[in-house]
Amino acid sequence: MTGARKVQAVLFACAMNAVRSPMAEALARHYFGQTLYIQSAGIRKGSVDGFALSVLDELGIDAKSHKPHTLEELAEWEGLNFDLIITLSPEAHHAALELTRTAFVDVEYWPTPDPSVIEGTRETKLDAYRSVRDKLSARILERLSA
Repeated sequence: MTGARKVQAVLFACAMNAVRSPMAEALARHYFGQTLYIQSAGIRKGSVDGFALSVLDELGIDAKSHKPHTLEELAEWEGLNFDLIITLSPEAHHAALELTRTAFVDVEYWPTPDPSVIEGTRETKLDAYRSVRDKLSARILERLSA
């Protein structure tokens, strides 16, 4: 991680752009949406996860309008003109490194468990999503406040 360059545009990337990366995007927009350009994308498109929307809603963050898209779509539409790409899954990390190998962009890997694989009661599942939300929130505040 380089502290020398001020981050102005950040991309959160994950496997499906359905749980972790949309949560990170919504949290970052909540905290820094007036000062940073923030996007998220996945290797593949998924559907936005209802549990992710629920735990964001608990904080007063509405992410219902999020439209999942892929890294390749984002690269085609606007290029990957980001100062920082934060990857949340190994697959996304490898793809981001490949897509940016000739670009001047920092790529950071934040290992983040996929809460959608947790089984059990609704409350057990929500607790897993809350844990991911809270860890992402803390890291986003720490990293982007600099």
